[in-house]
Amino acid sequence: MIIVLKSHATDADVADVCRRIEAMGHRPHTIRGELRTVIGAVGDDRGKERLRALESLECVESVTPILQPFKLASREVRPESSTVVVDGVVIGGARIAVMAGPCSVESREQLLEAARKVKAAGATVLRGGAFKPRTSPYAFQGLEEEGLKLLAEARKATGLPIVTEVMEPDKVELVAAHADILQIGARNVQNFSLLKRVAECGRPVLLKRGMATSVQEFLLSAEYVLSGGNPNVILCERGIRTFETSTRFTLDLNAVPVMKRLSHLPIVVDPSHGTGHWEYVEPMAKAAVACGADGLLIEVHPRPEEALSDGPQSLKPERFALLMKSLRPVALAVGRD
Repeated sequence: MIIVLKSHATDADVADVCRRIEAMGHRPHTIRGELRTVIGAVGDDRGKERLRALESLECVESVTPILQPFKLASREVRPESSTVVVDGVVIGGARIAVMAGPCSVESREQLLEAARKVKAAGATVLRGGAFKPRTSPYAFQGLEEEGLKLLAEARKATGLPIVTEVMEPDKVELVAAHADILQIGARNVQNFSLLKRVAECGRPVLLKRGMATSVQEFLLSAEYVLSGGNPNVILCERGIRTFETSTRFTLDLNAVPVMKRLSHLPIVVDPSHGTGHWEYVEPMAKAAVACGADGLLIEVHPRPEEALSDGPQSLKPERFALLMKSLRPVALAVGRD
């Protein structure tokens, strides 16, 4: 249920309503707007009729049901778009956030070179995998904790905040100690134990859509993190599996405006995984910005031909720099920067 408070409601009124919601067996989630404070009451639907009684309070303007199955992610609860701020970088604002770097952290030299070059080109977040989920057990699995330490060193050298993947609930604390944003990969989008754990750690979460995950299932996965008390969720469209084999996946740009309509959460697009081929990354990145994405996640490697993972979809730094320049007029054309 959505409890909308009147404009004159005080902090004491908000606290009183939250206490009453908890007493009814629901969890209150407070969202403060410029003119109104809204409280989302999440819990067993069987108790929603009791919540309607809150309309009798002087400070309450209305109590209405949330129709979507994903409650806190829905625009019913928060009509205005939300933003996630990471070390001064705003994701979801007027400026397109660009997260770039190698698929895997392979060495200190490789990572620092990539980090410096993507920053020089205008990237605002450094991406890099320390733990790598791979389809084959024989493929490179990442440098693990050593990779996290190298990412922390790259952040110190460049000032770029770090996004990297966490794969297991018992590794969340370790990864959170080094990273600024925790990435949940496509294969773990419905790993509910992991989602609950990252909700508890408090770090911003970049949630990737699974290769066979519907939009509703995707937003319900985000709901696990939000309902666990972590409001800082960034959605990521990275391609879905279809009958088409000429690209690695089918980049579902339809999902961007659909999720923008349904949810207030910021959305970034990964054209590297979405296509699997470096030559398609630029046109799909432009299309993502044009259709309303709040950011991009792009793989950049100093020497893709030597990459231990995903070399064919990685841009060289000089091509990434050209991409950044070509994105600017597209962003400006749709009222972004």
